[in-house]
Amino acid sequence: MTDDELVQGMARGEQACFEAFVQRHHAPLSGYLQRQLRDAQKAEDFVQETFLRFLRQLKERSIPDNAQAWLYRVALNLCRDYWKSAQYHTDNRLMAEMPEQRDMQTSVVELAERQETRQEIIRSLDELPDVQKQVVMLRFFQDLKLQDIAEALQLPLGSVKTHLYKGLRKLKDRLKPDKEETHTSRGGKQHEHAKR
Repeated sequence: MTDDELVQGMARGEQACFEAFVQRHHAPLSGYLQRQLRDAQKAEDFVQETFLRFLRQLKERSIPDNAQAWLYRVALNLCRDYWKSAQYHTDNRLMAEMPEQRDMQTSVVELAERQETRQEIIRSLDELPDVQKQVVMLRFFQDLKLQDIAEALQLPLGSVKTHLYKGLRKLKDRLKPDKEETHTSRGGKQHEHAKR
């Protein structure tokens, strides 16, 4: 069933449609919010709140044209409200004091291989302007189509394309210098050693 069919069923009060809709969107939405918030519990709270708001929307007989885009728009707005709140600043201080949490189900070898590159990409994403960061994350982490991203972020399609292009260029530029510096510094040391 398509999202539209599930949403129509949900609007008629069909529990099976709601369960199928949640099952389809829960994991991707949760992953998106975990990358935004870097807090699994907070992300899960926001996922629940997003689905509750979706149900309220349906009860008010206001059915979104694009359910997926609507979910991401609400989730992102919840994040933005949270980032402006006093609670965020308190939570941020506490998180800074806690040791880094790692997924215990992932093997140590996989972590060693993936962690450095992943952290480098996430750090680079954090340096992008917010709108470019959101476009890149929704496109490559959530696999949304450009039109869906435009609806989620309430931007014209042309702007989404521009932000994606600029964001990817900045990411490429930020990730490239580290590798060049490594080669240069190694080359420099070898050159100095050769002189002696």
